[in-house]
Amino acid sequence: MNIAENISLELIKEVSSSKIYNWSYQYLLRAGIPAEYAHILNSVGILLAVILFLLIIDFLSRKILKNILILLIQKSETKWDDLLIKNSTLNYACHLLPLLVGQRIIPLIFIGFPTWTNVVNKGFQVFMVINLALLVNSILKTIRDVLSTRKRFADKPIDSYLQVFTILTYSLSAIAVFSILTGSSPWSFFVSLGAASAVLMLVFKDTILGFVASIQVSTNDLLRVGDWVEMPKHNADGDVIEINLNTVKIKNWDMTITSIPTHLLTTESFKNYRGMQASGGRRIKRAIHIKISTIRFLKEEELTELKKITLLKDYIEERQAAINKFNTDHQVDKSMALNGRNLTNIGLLREYIVRYGRKNPNIHQEMLFFVRQLAPTEKGLPLELYMFTNVTGIVAYEGIMSDIFDHVFAAIPYFKLEIFELPASTDIRQLRDLAPQQRLATVVAMNTD
Repeated sequence: MNIAENISLELIKEVSSSKIYNWSYQYLLRAGIPAEYAHILNSVGILLAVILFLLIIDFLSRKILKNILILLIQKSETKWDDLLIKNSTLNYACHLLPLLVGQRIIPLIFIGFPTWTNVVNKGFQVFMVINLALLVNSILKTIRDVLSTRKRFADKPIDSYLQVFTILTYSLSAIAVFSILTGSSPWSFFVSLGAASAVLMLVFKDTILGFVASIQVSTNDLLRVGDWVEMPKHNADGDVIEINLNTVKIKNWDMTITSIPTHLLTTESFKNYRGMQASGGRRIKRAIHIKISTIRFLKEEELTELKKITLLKDYIEERQAAINKFNTDHQVDKSMALNGRNLTNIGLLREYIVRYGRKNPNIHQEMLFFVRQLAPTEKGLPLELYMFTNVTGIVAYEGIMSDIFDHVFAAIPYFKLEIFELPASTDIRQLRDLAPQQRLATVVAMNTD
């Protein structure tokens, strides 16, 4: 008894239920092909025909349906639908049609081969899950791009949340694929995951820490895309260009990019200049070291000369009148300059800088502003300028600060003051070239100063 005679009655009834399958099968029998081979060749031939048919459907759906949707999107005034094209959402959506058709046709192809039917059907289901995962991911990217164009979300760590949802989507897809291939319930997989939770916590430690840190950064508004931050420990000083689940990318001023783990933003300190940028003013805090030996009381003829400075004329006259009245009322002996009240060159310099800053259009007049003396050091008396510019950009700020100190450095000699400087190499060479007696006199003069 040959194999053909062993085909069961049930199988014959099942085969006859498909007209296409029965027609091609009978055709092969009439061609003289043995029944057992005709059955296999018939299934393989129909399978190849169906694959070709599905490829044609996929091609037509992408070329016709996709192009129709693209034309409608291009005519639309909204912008979010353009992002569907950018993120290939339409491509993944078009792949759904041939996959659905294939799942319907498979049982008609492998009639009499239930094992093959089951295997191929699982393959289609796996492809369906993978395609759906890619489709969901493209939709998430579209949502991210749409939110990034909104002013409210432009500086939020949207990429971090996208990565979380992407990981969740792919994880669920992997579980679904595992369930399809093994034929077991997804819940059994979750039960096994519970036993391996410690291992998973170790493997995904950085991801979990990054996710928690991203939530804290977003909730507490610690960092935004575009913020200027400084983390000297990690050699980071520049603008935040990207906040991901695991890393924060900072573009430094030297055009290099530093990547810092996201969770470090909640465990280590960093400086964020956003408050400064939002305030509209940027601080100048720098000291000039004045040579203490040049600080002294001013003589009458020197005050007369300094009255030629427009910014100080009114102040000198007012202070002179008040000082003269005080000295007269208290019968001060002015044969000694130390007696009574006097104007000093360092005091007038400080007042001049204040008035110069108040007249400077580049200085923010509504923010803290003062010029003060710091504690004297071995390098002289530090005279600190503390003020804010009315711009925050680095280029404009540095230009304004340089202009101010250029002017102050040039103004100091008019008050008979000197800036402290360590001896330069030229000073040492000049001293070496002097005669011994001249060298001794110069050293004595320097020590006297």
